[in-house]
Amino acid sequence: MRTTQRVRRAGLATVAALVIGGSGVAVGAAAADSGASGTAPTATPGPVVPGSYAGPASYAGVVRQVLPSVVLIRTPDGLGSGVVLDRSGNIVTNAHVAGNATKFQVQVAGDTAPRTARLVGTYPPDDLAVIRADDPSGLQPATFGDSGQAQAGDVVLAIGNPLGLSGSVTQGIISATDRAVTEPATPGSAGQGWAAATLPGAIQTSAPINPGNSGGALVSTSGQVIGIPTLAAASPQGGAQAQGIGFAIPSNLARDIATQIIDTGHVTNSHRAALGAEVATVLGPDGAPGGGVGVVSVTSGGAAGRAGLRPGDVIKSVGQSSTPDTAALSQVLAAARPGDKVTVTAGRAGQDRTVQVTLGELPGS
Repeated sequence: MRTTQRVRRAGLATVAALVIGGSGVAVGAAAADSGASGTAPTATPGPVVPGSYAGPASYAGVVRQVLPSVVLIRTPDGLGSGVVLDRSGNIVTNAHVAGNATKFQVQVAGDTAPRTARLVGTYPPDDLAVIRADDPSGLQPATFGDSGQAQAGDVVLAIGNPLGLSGSVTQGIISATDRAVTEPATPGSAGQGWAAATLPGAIQTSAPINPGNSGGALVSTSGQVIGIPTLAAASPQGGAQAQGIGFAIPSNLARDIATQIIDTGHVTNSHRAALGAEVATVLGPDGAPGGGVGVVSVTSGGAAGRAGLRPGDVIKSVGQSSTPDTAALSQVLAAARPGDKVTVTAGRAGQDRTVQVTLGELPGS
C-alpha cells in the first residue's frame, strides 16, 4: 500500500481561482486544551555539561502522553496520520490524506484491530479534513497549544506513521514560523486529483517529515500539539527530498477550520484573502513560465472586477512583490487578509497600468 506523501517542488504552471488566496493566522483558535485531562509530563533533565545545552535526557513522558492521540489512517489509495480532537471521535488530518475517500480505517498504536471512520468534511485550500471514528471509545483527545507562541529554536517532536511505521517519533527544532508554502498535488498519492494549495503561516521544522507523517502531530516538549505536519521540501534539482526542511499547518488554524467543519459540515469563514479571479501563468518568450499571471476570468462582483481588472490582463506585481507565476501570486496573497488594499500592476494591450484592489474573502467549502 502506498504511503501518502507530500514532497513538493517549487513552482506551479496554473492554479484555480479559488486557490488564489491567503490569510493570516485564523482568529479565535488559541485554545490551550481540547478536552484531554491531566497535566503534560515534564521531560527528565539530564546532566549539565559546562558550556553545553542542558537539554532533557528523554522525551519519553511526552511521547507517552501524545501517542494515544495520534492515529494511523488508511484509505483505498494510501495511508497517513491524524490527531484526535474530541471524545466524539473527530480526527483532524490533511485533505490530501483523505483524498477522495469517504470511508476510512483508523488505528491507534498498540490497537489490535483498526476501527472504521467516515468523512465529516474537507477544506483543500488549507489542506485540512475531519473524519469521525464510528467507535470513539478509548480514543484520547490531544491537548492543543497556541501555535502563535511558537518561535524559532523551540524543540519539537513529530509523531505519526511514516512509511506505515506506526507511532514513530522524530525530533528537531522550529526553524522558522509564518512561512507561505505552495504545495502542488502529487500524482499517485492518496490525494490524487486534489488541487494545489498555498498554506499561510506554516511552521518550518527540522524534525524529519516522511511519507505517512502527513496529518500527524508536531508537538512541543510540554506535550501540546502546535502543528499538523503536511509536507517536506524538495530540491528543485531532481526533486529529491530536502533533509531537515518540513512544514506544518499551525494548530490555531487547524483547530479553527476543523471546528467549523464539525459544527456545520463545511467551512463558513475561510479567513483567507482572495483576488476573485481565475488565473494562469503566462509563458515567456522562451516558452518557459515567468511571463506574469494572466487573468482568465473574473468573479462577478469580486475584488478584481471591482478594481477594473478584466480577462486578458497580465498581473506583473502586487505591492512591491513581482508575480512571475501563479505560485508567486499565491504566496503574496497568503500574507494578506480580507479587506486589505493592495496595489496591482497589470499589463493590457502593451501598456502597464496600476490599480488599487480591496481583497475579498476566499469562499468556504
